[in-house]
Amino acid sequence: MSQIFTSKILVLSSLAAVLMAASPAFADGDAANGEKVFIKCKACHENEQGVNKIGPTLKGIVGRKTASVEGYTYSEAMKAKGDAGQVWDEATLAAYLPDPKAYVPGTKMAFAGLKNPQEVADVIAYLKSKP
Repeated sequence: MSQIFTSKILVLSSLAAVLMAASPAFADGDAANGEKVFIKCKACHENEQGVNKIGPTLKGIVGRKTASVEGYTYSEAMKAKGDAGQVWDEATLAAYLPDPKAYVPGTKMAFAGLKNPQEVADVIAYLKSKP
């Protein structure tokens, strides 16, 4: 390899490392702002008492197996995710919240999703604050 080619690889590798370090992580959400964003979810979900509404309670969702809330009737599509072992962790929620119907085709959830990545991170931070 030439010296110039090697130098370019080193520069690009360094730049990639800096950009990855500067990217917001899931944990960078603001729970207080997430509580405000959660208002969009409150018509169907609650996150305080563990009570199902139109949708299942989201209290304690982070770390919980998908489709596992007692007393809630899930769609077959959501049950299949749970049967496959899916757990609602930060990465799964980050993939689901922007477009629930695309992530789980056949879900009963009618919500169009949270399109703003910061709102997604904030809601996840809020949900994590309600174990």
